[in-house]
Amino acid sequence: MMRQARTAAALAALALALGSLAGCGSDLDELQQWIETKRREVKPNVPRLEAPKKFEPEPYVQAQAVDPFSAQKLTVALRQEVRQLNPLLAGELNRRKEPLEAYPLDNMAMVGSFARGGKPYALLRVENLLYQVKVGDYLGQNYGRITRIGETELTLREVVQDAVGEWTERISTLQLQEKAR
Repeated sequence: MMRQARTAAALAALALALGSLAGCGSDLDELQQWIETKRREVKPNVPRLEAPKKFEPEPYVQAQAVDPFSAQKLTVALRQEVRQLNPLLAGELNRRKEPLEAYPLDNMAMVGSFARGGKPYALLRVENLLYQVKVGDYLGQNYGRITRIGETELTLREVVQDAVGEWTERISTLQLQEKAR
């Protein structure tokens, strides 16, 4: 009896599915007919393209002027700058560079300090090498000169350009970097 009920239910579901598929056929024909009528009713409205304008080249009149990148113009500008040289920078340009001036301060880390003969010294790590520095040594790329060495920090005076282009002094510090234990 259960088997007959299942078979009857399956036949009823199949008949319902076939009936609904047969009903879709007429709707599909109506839909295609509606699409065709709408397609015939639509008139495309494409505006005409304007003819391209004639290109008229402009003559280059600056060809006879002085080249802004000429060596002559740069030499004149450098001479003027040397004549107007800031006293802060003048002393820095006339001395020999020290090895630690090749590195920016961001690449340096103070890893220790000690005193020898009553003078304070600091240990700096730069690219996995240790350097010993004292007050008066130069380091960094902004003409930095060490003014004070303490147990936990090193203070230096740098000569930098401000937003206007004037050379001014700036005080910077390097803090002692201790490794986490």
